Amino acid sequence: MGLQMKLAGKTAIVTGGSQGMGAAFAFELHANGANVVLTDVKTKQGEAIAADLGGRAMFIEHDVTDEDGWSRVVSETKKAFGSIDILVNNAGIVGVVSETTSLDLQTYQTICGVNQTAVFLGMRAVIPAMREVGGGSIINISSIAGMLACLGSPNLAYVASKFAIRGMTKHVALEVAAQNIRVNSIHPGYVKTPMNEDAIRDGGEAALKVIPMHRFGQPNEVAKLVVFLASDDSSFITGSEHIIDGGMIAG
Repeated sequence: MGLQMKLAGKTAIVTGGSQGMGAAFAFELHANGANVVLTDVKTKQGEAIAADLGGRAMFIEHDVTDEDGWSRVVSETKKAFGSIDILVNNAGIVGVVSETTSLDLQTYQTICGVNQTAVFLGMRAVIPAMREVGGGSIINISSIAGMLACLGSPNLAYVASKFAIRGMTKHVALEVAAQNIRVNSIHPGYVKTPMNEDAIRDGGEAALKVIPMHRFGQPNEVAKLVVFLASDDSSFITGSEHIIDGGMIAG
C-alpha cells in the first residue's frame, strides 16, 4: 500500500471541519485514502470543502453539543460509507479573554459545552460503531493549555475544558483498549488558524519569543500527526498526549 493510501477503506468523522485545523485534517485524511465526513455549524464552508474533496467525502450540519445530532451523524455516516473507523473531536471555541472574576456562568458553560461535553458525546456515539468493525482510533484535539496553565490563556473555561479532554482521553482509552479502540489527544501550540488570527496578530511578536522554533505552526503539520494517530502506524499508542508546539513547553 502506497504512502498516500494508508487509510484506504476507513471512514473518518471530523468535527469543526469547515475551517482551520479541521479542514486541514479532512484534506489530509482524504489524501491518505479515507472516506471523510465533515461536521460543523458553518454549512456553506463545510459544503464547499466537501465539494473540493470530491468523492469519498460528505458534509453534515451538526452542533456538537446536540446529543440527538450525534446519533444522526453516526447513522448518516454508516449509511453512506458502511463503517466508522476514525473520530477527530476537533470542534472548539476560545471565548472571550477574561479574568475569572469577570467570567459569567453562561459563557463558562458554553465554552465547556463545545470543548468538553461534545468530546464525551462524540466518543460515546462512535464507540459502538467502532466495536462493530473490530476497532478504531479516536483523536481528541486539546491544546497546550491542557498541559499547563499560563496567563496567556484566554479564560478559565478554555483551560478547564482542554485539561478535561486530556483526562477524558486517558479514561476512555483504558475502557476500550481491549476492544482495539485507541484514544489519544493532540495538544497544539500557536497554529495559524482563523480562530487564532486575532491573538497571533495582536501578540505576534511576543508569541514568537516564547516559541523556540520562532514561527507559528501550520494546520497541515498538525494534520500529519492526526493521520499518524489514525493509521496503523500508531497501532500500539493509546491514552497518550501528543504535543505539537514548536518547543513552547519543553522547558
